[in-house]
Amino acid sequence: MDFFKSLTVAASGLRAQAGRMRVISENIANADTTATRKGDAPYRRKVVSFQKSLDQEMGVQTVSLGPVKRDKGEFRSQYEPGHPMADAKGFVQKPNVDTMIENLDMREAQRSYEANLNVITTTRRMLARTLDILRA
Repeated sequence: MDFFKSLTVAASGLRAQAGRMRVISENIANADTTATRKGDAPYRRKVVSFQKSLDQEMGVQTVSLGPVKRDKGEFRSQYEPGHPMADAKGFVQKPNVDTMIENLDMREAQRSYEANLNVITTTRRMLARTLDILRA
């Protein structure tokens, strides 16, 4: 039935967006961390990707969280001469996380999650109405 196919696709979207929000949350949580030892690099931003897959049983294309990769962007440098991780010039390397970008990505992921949730809610209502009609 098409109802079950739409539920399968929307559920895969929910799982993918939930994974995306988890990675974004991790980025935000580590936005101001520094390396734990001299010479080590600070936290590197993670970037999610999505991949399509075929649900053989249902015969529909679904989405899933693909490989999570590290952003190769430059680290931020902040002048903090008293910091234990400061270099000889007094600069501390900070993660390459821009919280404004992360917040925008989070908002987009939330909207996608809500859209998939609306598909599931609408499909369940349609399924319930169909059952009501068949019972009458």
